[in-house]
Amino acid sequence: MTNQQSNKELWDIIQSEIKDIVSEGVYELWFRPMRILNIKDDVVYLEVPNRFYKEWIEDNYPQLLEEKLSNYLGSKHSIKFRMQEKPDVETKKIDNKKESRRQRLASKGIYLNPKYTFDNFVVGTSNEFAHAASKKVVDEPGTVYNPLFIYGGSGLGKTHLLNAIGNALFDKDPTINIYCKSVNILTNELVSALRHGKTSELLETFSGVDVLLVDDVHFLAGKERTQVEFFHIFNTLYEKQKQIVLTSDRPPLEINDISDRLRSRFNMGLIADINPPDVETKIAILYKKSENEGIKLPEDVAYFIASRVKSNVRDLEGCLIKLGAHSSLTGKKIDIELAKNVLKELISNDDVKLITPDRIQKEVCEYLNVKVTDLKAKKRTKEVAFARQLAMYICKNLTNLSLSEIGKNFGGKDHATVIYACKQVSEKINTDEQFSRIVDTIIRRIKDN
Repeated sequence: MTNQQSNKELWDIIQSEIKDIVSEGVYELWFRPMRILNIKDDVVYLEVPNRFYKEWIEDNYPQLLEEKLSNYLGSKHSIKFRMQEKPDVETKKIDNKKESRRQRLASKGIYLNPKYTFDNFVVGTSNEFAHAASKKVVDEPGTVYNPLFIYGGSGLGKTHLLNAIGNALFDKDPTINIYCKSVNILTNELVSALRHGKTSELLETFSGVDVLLVDDVHFLAGKERTQVEFFHIFNTLYEKQKQIVLTSDRPPLEINDISDRLRSRFNMGLIADINPPDVETKIAILYKKSENEGIKLPEDVAYFIASRVKSNVRDLEGCLIKLGAHSSLTGKKIDIELAKNVLKELISNDDVKLITPDRIQKEVCEYLNVKVTDLKAKKRTKEVAFARQLAMYICKNLTNLSLSEIGKNFGGKDHATVIYACKQVSEKINTDEQFSRIVDTIIRRIKDN
């Protein structure tokens, strides 16, 4: 049997297993076109149609293929992608430059994503505060906004800003020592150090860190030993005026099962939130991404995608990549009809009822037996104030409105009032199980009606 035949049989087995893991549509579009080119020196070379495939696989299934192949090959193998298409000279220069930068960083033990920079971060009303704070950190690391705590929902740009800070600081000073990893990786490193009796050596490595960038700190919840060690790492670097930047999917006060002393450290600096982008910002993001990827995106298609994708920036970019890949493979021109057909499983349907502040206010008031007009007035009875705070909290969680926009829907309240309301409700949810069930019931009614 030739190597080519052996590789084909191995790939057939891997693909059959992938079929059972991912949806049929994902398999047909993204996994079926790939094939094994060669296996050499613990590296599996996979051929993909173009760079859209490579980036999509790396973003969405970074470990799946590597784990499957390593299991069947009997040892750990890494993966490298090879594109069928021949990139033009300029594209090749850019790719080589990125790879060179990645290698230089990796040689210093710095794992920053070179794609995430301030230049390709689209700023809008939903993220301008967090963006400005991040830029300030680069200008004056360790002296202002330390720590910088960025929070927001999944796929809104927290990791992008975290890496952008690291990349910008590295550009300023290539000798800088940056630690940029997720809490889960930090935990794994600590567990490994404990197992091999090398905890002191691991912690010693942090003493020379100039910038600590930690993603997803909400995953510290419940990990008592990791919290203890992270607390000491934090203190050591903070006392040396080293810059610390943390990201989370929620503010410090809403992270359960972490120690009070660690929570207080998170609150010491500046807390900046990122909200879902408005339609205009989504369109700007699509244009920026399409320009970088060489996709010709008509204005009506950009608006169509931006107005239908309600979740986050990652899903927005996923739609663009899928549409671009489909157009590239089939030769079809990108237009509204193609977008509707290709993205039908990823976008909201026209008949989905939009969740608005009016709907939320109506459901909250009906459940609590309060008048909607009272929520928008200056009435401050205990019952009305409670209903108003709850409705504000639900608005923040179920709509894409900014804090100021939410306040306007409640008689012109300012964003500070909305922040206070959300904090009050969040704290009550965490301490009152019966109240938590009431909130879940109201949210379910809002979504179902």
